[in-house]
Amino acid sequence: MLPHIAYPEMLELASSGARVMHPRAVEIAEAYGMELHVRSSFHAGVGTIICSEEAIMEDRNRVRGIAHEEHVARLSVVGVPDRPGIAAAIFAPLAEADIAADVIVQTASHEGVTDMSFTVSSGDGKQAERILQGVAQQIGARTVLAQNGLAKVSVIGSGIRGQPGVAATMFRTLSDHGINIEMISTSEVRITCIIDAKRVKDAVSALHEAFKL
Repeated sequence: MLPHIAYPEMLELASSGARVMHPRAVEIAEAYGMELHVRSSFHAGVGTIICSEEAIMEDRNRVRGIAHEEHVARLSVVGVPDRPGIAAAIFAPLAEADIAADVIVQTASHEGVTDMSFTVSSGDGKQAERILQGVAQQIGARTVLAQNGLAKVSVIGSGIRGQPGVAATMFRTLSDHGINIEMISTSEVRITCIIDAKRVKDAVSALHEAFKL
């Protein structure tokens, strides 16, 4: 168990599927500079303090946790005209339907067209696909592809951005266990891979071992 964890790291863990804290609780604590002490109701361990990075007097250059989220669907709008306003035309109708898109990847433009892929909760997958079918006709895209049965697995830590070996270790670990990566998304404190949901437990176990968590 970690003795301390920084607000941004805990927020990423909470947002990426860890069920320890609600993301809004972490946001409020950070806004008011209030430390959170999280303890188990099953044992008398000291627990973990959620606080500012400045308050943690230790080496920050390492992965702090692994999070995963199941029930993920991927949607791809194929053959999208590469012109201003297209991304807004794709995502605005989804937002109006209260569908949150994540892990957004756009391929490089080739001959004036590109592909746009992203993930949604599998519970929103069918509705999102129906919306995008109409959008594709309006913007002149070629087709819409949908894939269910996916999951997200993320490595999280403030040291990720300054530690190039983290991405290589994550990708090599998944490859060594025969787990294919469907999509990749990164931020300052997170690397997320989209994989087959059937392999998510194997991925989480292997990454814990690889990063010695």
